[in-house]
Amino acid sequence: MPDASADRPAAPAELSAEDAKLVTLARAARARTGADEGAAVRDGDGRTYAGATVGLPSLALTALQYAVASAVNGGTGIIEAAAVVTEAPALDASGASAVRDVSVDALIYLASPRGDVIATFDANSDGRAHR
Repeated sequence: MPDASADRPAAPAELSAEDAKLVTLARAARARTGADEGAAVRDGDGRTYAGATVGLPSLALTALQYAVASAVNGGTGIIEAAAVVTEAPALDASGASAVRDVSVDALIYLASPRGDVIATFDANSDGRAHR
């Protein structure tokens, strides 16, 4: 029987306290609004920004795009890490692109609504899991 785990993204062994906080903030943003996804980012000064999916007739943003836009609006020039909480099986490319526009070295954690990290991505990976 083939090993099905070979097709799944790599999951990190353990998150630092700062990265676990991002997952918690993303979960809270998602729960607060009842949105499809929540996200949070940490900038180079340690400040965090969180948001949820925006779906208006005239404006659509992924949660990660929202969080990145909030960070940029707050004056950041660096994003160290990000987390997306969603039921989707993969990281949305447009959110990863927004992170990459600010910092190509940022890590992005994809987590389930329970907060379990499913995979870790490099912002510059174009959707390929970090191994």
